Amino acid sequence: MTSEAQTQPLTLVTLGVRDLRRAVAFYTDVGFERVGDDDDIAFFRTGGSVLALYDWDDLAADAQVDATGTGFRGVSLASNQPSEQAVDDEVERWAAAGATLVKPPERVFWGGYSGYVADPDGHLWELAHNPGPLLSPGGGLVPA
Repeated sequence: MTSEAQTQPLTLVTLGVRDLRRAVAFYTDVGFERVGDDDDIAFFRTGGSVLALYDWDDLAADAQVDATGTGFRGVSLASNQPSEQAVDDEVERWAAAGATLVKPPERVFWGGYSGYVADPDGHLWELAHNPGPLLSPGGGLVPA
């Protein structure tokens, strides 16, 4: 058996939320475009996959896990920006929409510039500028 690397598609990221209406308003305020029309789940267009918002308890039940976890969840999402100023602008935009500033933007060890915010349900988002060759201006990976 060969172990040939293959690209796995990331088609959907679903975040559990406590109040779907509040979460939809928040993500709309920070610039996500909602697609589809459903009262129980919200879908937003991203650069290559879909962001979904779904009731916290229902998502936990679907995965058959306990819904009471708190603290760091071992996951952060990232939105790469074209410049350091764009990072600062996005952090302000997210905070104005109701995000909590977790770590103010700063130059970081890997050569970029980033800060962290948490959405109203505590999901961490890194807002970053990566000047390296790994990411294209649109945020996708540059082919090797």
